[in-house]
This record gives sequence, structure tokens and C-alpha cells, in this order.
Amino acid sequence: MPGGVNFSVYASDAQRVELLLYDDADAATPARRIDLSPAAHRTWHYWHVFVPGLRPGQLYAYAAHGPFDPARGLRFDGYKVLLDPYGRAVALPSAWSRAAGCTPGRNDAHAAKSVVADDSAYDWRGDAPLRRPFSQTVVYELHVRGFTRHPSSGLSTARAGTYAGLVDKIAYLLDLGVTAVELMPVFQFDPQDAPAGLTNYWGYAPVSFFAPHAGYARAAAAPLAVLDEFRDMVRALHAAGIEVILDVVYNHTAEGNEQGPTFGLRGLDNATYYLLEEGGRYANYSGCGNTLQANHPVVRRLILDSLHYWVQVMHVDGFRFDLAAILSRDKHGRPQPDAPVLWDIESDPVLAGTKLIAEAWDAAGLVQVGHFIGERWKEWNGRFRDDVRSFVRGDAGMVTQLADRLLGSPDLYGARPREPAQSINFVTSHDGFTLHDLVAYETPRNEANLEDNRDGSRDNHSWNCGAEGETDDAQVRALRDRQVRNLLAITVLSLGTPMLAMGDEMGRTQRGNNNAYCHDAPWNWLDWSRLPHQAGLHRFVRELVALRNLRESVREDHRLTLAELMRLVRVQLHGTRLGAPDTSAASRSLAVTASSLSGDLLMHFALNAQAQALDFELPPLPALALGPWRRVLDTSYDPPQDLHAVRHVQDIDAAPLAPGPHYRVQGRSVVALFVRVGSAAPRTASAVAGPAAPDQGRRMS
Repeated sequence: MPGGVNFSVYASDAQRVELLLYDDADAATPARRIDLSPAAHRTWHYWHVFVPGLRPGQLYAYAAHGPFDPARGLRFDGYKVLLDPYGRAVALPSAWSRAAGCTPGRNDAHAAKSVVADDSAYDWRGDAPLRRPFSQTVVYELHVRGFTRHPSSGLSTARAGTYAGLVDKIAYLLDLGVTAVELMPVFQFDPQDAPAGLTNYWGYAPVSFFAPHAGYARAAAAPLAVLDEFRDMVRALHAAGIEVILDVVYNHTAEGNEQGPTFGLRGLDNATYYLLEEGGRYANYSGCGNTLQANHPVVRRLILDSLHYWVQVMHVDGFRFDLAAILSRDKHGRPQPDAPVLWDIESDPVLAGTKLIAEAWDAAGLVQVGHFIGERWKEWNGRFRDDVRSFVRGDAGMVTQLADRLLGSPDLYGARPREPAQSINFVTSHDGFTLHDLVAYETPRNEANLEDNRDGSRDNHSWNCGAEGETDDAQVRALRDRQVRNLLAITVLSLGTPMLAMGDEMGRTQRGNNNAYCHDAPWNWLDWSRLPHQAGLHRFVRELVALRNLRESVREDHRLTLAELMRLVRVQLHGTRLGAPDTSAASRSLAVTASSLSGDLLMHFALNAQAQALDFELPPLPALALGPWRRVLDTSYDPPQDLHAVRHVQDIDAAPLAPGPHYRVQGRSVVALFVRVGSAAPRTASAVAGPAAPDQGRRMS
């Protein structure tokens, strides 16, 4: 405010609060202490003071005094420097120390400080969130540092691994065809929250819900410049038509369990901010030591205010909520069917045009995939990931599940008014094997994590194609390449919103580590030198996304729900014989025929997960077909014959012919045949030829 700064902090059980002002981040003592008296500076549970003469850039923190009684949930320590939960920027000392927050005594020289910032001090030049429909969205999950940090990125040392470095790769993202980047956590986090000698690289260890991570900025030591660099990145991505989705962590903090450090919330109001069990122990539904009490009114307000800030001030387009199922838990840790914080987010007018994506499970076994609260939330579809992996691997009894995943998971989302893009379809993400490793390893190689290879998921649905790890066997390598393209084709062309993981399009590997959260190292960064060696795979992904975008452009009114869409356009399921899908346990094949909603395209997909080739009957063409079936996709072919480039509907006519009445689908292959249909074709199921039994019919676009 003019003439100074107003400070306010919630600390309901504190007996005394101090505002600490610092001259620099490394200061061992405050330059000024302002003692907040209960009589003059406390209103209900808020401690507040106006300090004239202060300006943006001022470093500050709090000290809260009160009883230390963990059994009652009280953990006050007046010696500890506490971050402002609403601080817009964070200044890090050169000797930042997690350990200093755990041990007795003062930690000023080792503690992060909050920084006064002016929210309006940036020229957005007319920028605003893009609000692209989910039906037109292709998500690319990436790590801001890891995306460009490797020397092979071609960026200068100053820009590599930064928000600015991401801007330098916008042309690459546009060429790939993605429309949204989903950034792994960019809230300021504790890089020391990792096994001794390692680094928390992923960032799921927040210490602030408002400040962007300073370590991703060129000027990390200049907190206000960090804000500008983040906003420069958002503005540049928007100018290119790419949305920014943040992976947000509102389920726990870096303060950890009873042995963890005191950074802020624990020292201000431990019993308000955290779920506590008997004896004051921290409930651990996050797997990270503590769990935020998200449905407490004060914490609910903190979460909403944080979301508002990132949308209104930082202009982001959406959020992916880490372990979102935790947010449904009440003060006793029990899931609630109508969790207040989730309804707050669902119904909030500021967030009305914002993308909301839930990771609809938590680390304690609560799974809400398919029935997450509300109407707006999209979901990371873990069922899609596991079922598609299992089918492509060749598991028995997966045909029925695969059909549901191809058609937008109507078994999960068809009963409620959900748009077809409800399901976020993915087979890989930051969490688990990369796509290259998924077809090269059956056992995680996590020894480098210093947990005796006991961490990371054991249930990966992976298959090494005949040899564990890297191999020179040409047949194994060829099979792996085909399996990678099979997984990508299903992910991108299935009904739903596709998500790709950073570097899968160029065969990125983590050497079999499926939990590489603690390695800020070259082998864990995106190695751009792989790109020329994986030109065929990169082209495949680029043209696959283009094909998907073409299909979306002619088929979908994004206002339709999944159920409405299924009523409008007939989908037929087949096996090797038309109209006769084989759903037995022994079956490993499926075919699907569908028309676009507009009737301009007829599409036939055939999937064969067994080792031997199969002959699939082809549907007869409708009377208005503009030619024969054309082979647009066949993963059994070597690049570039595996996928015909289709950027316009007319390009289909140049694809190789696929004359009927059968098409031989090679073992472990995915095929897509297309034909254009004349403009007089109706927008109904009659555009699809051939009979379908009532229990075999599916409807999709």
C-alpha cells in the first residue's frame, strides 16, 4: 500500500509474534525486529502491523513464540525463521540448510526469507489465459530444469535449465504439436528434501504456495527478477498459443514428519495446517511425512487464494493437483463425499475458465478415478495407463478393458455428464518408467536412490521384449521400437485428452530408474543428442498429434458430453471377423470402426497384441465413400512408412491403398485405415456400414 507495507499472518495459538526485517538473504541477524503486541497488533487469530517506508524487495520473516507441546499439536520455536505463507517471492541464503531447521537454536543465516513484491508491477501487454477447450488440447508434461539443462540443449549456460530456457524451445513444442505444457512443481521447494547427498529434483516438497522456484531462474539471487522471468515465460508461451498448466502440491509440505524442519506452517500454527493423529503425530497420506488439513477453513482459504494468485497475477491456464484425493479427507483423515475445499475450487468464479486436473488417488490407497467430485474436474486416468500397458504387453483378458479405454472410458465416465475429453490419457509420466524404459526393463533399477532398490512402484505392467536393459540385439530393439509406437498411437488416438511425457518422443531413458525424484544429474535431464538418432520416432509423434488434431477438428463439438456423443455416432467393435469381437481371456486383438461426428471421415482401427499376424475383415464402404480404404497408420512398417502425414482431410487420399476384403495386421501392431466420405453423409450411425448387435455397439466420435 502507498507509503509502506501491511503485514498479516495467521497464528491462533501463538503468545507472541515478531516481524523480522533483513538486509540480505545471508544475514545472521535481523536488521530490525518488530514485536507485535496482542493488544495493538492482533485481531482474532491474525497478527498484523503496518510498517511505513518499506518497498518491494524488502526481505522479511516471522518468529512465533508459544508452547512446545507436540502431544497437543503445538510446536512453537521462537528461534526459527518462518516464511510468510502468503509470501510472493522467496530469497534463499547461500548456505540454505534443511538441517538447521531441525536442530535447536537460531537459523537466520540458513533460512529462506520472504520478499515484499508488488503484484501489479509487470506489463502483460494484453496477455490473458488462453482457455482452449480440452477437446483441442494435447498436454506435454515437462520439468522446467530438466527440459533444457543438458549441454546438448544448445542453450547458453545462463539460460539452460531456466524459465527463459523453456522459452527458447517454444518452436520445438509447436513443431511437435502440443498445445499445453504441464510444468512439474514450480512452487518454491526444498531441494535438500532427499536422501543424504542427493537432491530433490522433482520439486514435490513445497515451502511456499505463491513464490515461483528461484532455482529455475537466471537471476535466482534476485527474487523480484524471478517473478518477471516466470511471467515472461507464460507470456511467450501464450503468444505461441501454448497453455501453461502447473502441477500443484497442496497435500503436504517440505516440513515432513516429527523429525522434519520448521520452515513456516509448523512454527506458525501446526495444529491448523496439518492433519494430526493421537499424540500429535503427523498423518501421512501423502507418503512424504505430513498431510495438510485442506478442509480447515484457514487452509481452504490459503489454497483458494494461491490458485487465484496464479491465475490472476501470473496468468496460468490450469492446474494438475498432485494426490488430489487427499483433499477430500476430513480432520480425522476420512474421505468425504462433498469435501468443502474441492467444491470451493469447483464453483469458484475466478477459476471458472481454468483447467482443473486431478490425480485422483493418494499414497494411502484412496483411489477416486472415475468418481472424483464435481462436474469440471478432469482426471489422470490411471486405469488407461495400466490397461493399455497390459494389452500392449500381451496380457490375457484385456480386450474389454481396452475397448473402454479407446472410447473415452465410458465405464468410468459415461454415467455422469462428462465431456469426451474427461479422461487424461497417458501411459507414462514423470512418475515411473520413461516410455523407452517401459519396454526395456521389467525390474526397476533404483539403487542410486540409496533405498536398497525398495522404492518406486513394483507394479509397472512393463515388458523388456526379451532382454533386460540396454541391448545390441537387433530383433529386440526392433520389437521395442514397435511397442513404443503402439503405446503412443493408442494414447494419442483414443477418445480423451492425450498427455505425453517429456522426451518420450526421442527415446529418453532414466536407465531403468522408475523413481528418479532425487537426481539432478545429466542422465536424468533430457538429452537432446538423442533427437537425430530418434528422428523416425520424433516424426511419428509429430504426425500422430497432427492426425489427432485433424480428427478433432472435424469430429467434435466440445460442448457434447460423452454420453451425448455416443448417442450421435455409432461405433462398432470387431474381432478378426466383423461384428464379432472376441472378449475371451485368450484374445489379444480388437478392431473398431467409427465415423467422425461430421460424417466426413470413416475410420477403422485394428490392434493385434499377439506375436502372430492376423487377418482382419474390413468393413464394406458406405455408398458416399470417396475411394477405398487408405492405410494411414501401421506400426509394423519402418519409419517413415509407419505413419502417412495427414495435415488436411484431403491428404488421406494420398495414403497407401488398403484394398479389402481383409487387412493383415502383423504381430504386436496397431493399424488405422481412413476413408473420406462425401458431404451428403448424415451425422448419424448410418455413416458406418455393417450390422452391430446391441451389446456390441459403442458410440463415439
